[in-house]
Amino acid sequence: MPEPTGILETVLYTDDLDRAKTFYEAIMGLSPVFSDARMAAFDVAARGMLLIFRRGETLAPVETPFGTIPPHDGTGPLHIAFSIAKTDLETWRETLAAHGVEIESVVNWPRGGQSLYFRDPDGHCLELATPGLWPGH
Repeated sequence: MPEPTGILETVLYTDDLDRAKTFYEAIMGLSPVFSDARMAAFDVAARGMLLIFRRGETLAPVETPFGTIPPHDGTGPLHIAFSIAKTDLETWRETLAAHGVEIESVVNWPRGGQSLYFRDPDGHCLELATPGLWPGH
């Protein structure tokens, strides 16, 4: 059986797209790739895309010249983790503090990795994880 080669897109939903775009650009340092009234797409280290959709705007299929995108949506505090270099951990702590983002939890993993947990403006649980969390990371 063939196996996937990676995760290409991760999706979060927001009630305030402008606020979310500002957070992910200014605080997380992600580069915007595309944006319209319905969604914003950000490059994540040239290895994947973070898509932020305005909540409720994707409940109907979207017809494009290339095909139909099926409906999707989400509610509640979702979770995503970003991989970071161990040497960048303190810089991330300082960056988050400088923007008034509270670190909710720090976890020291058995394989040697460390994770910082915090929230985006929509309450989504974000994680910054150094190598040593999972096999292959």
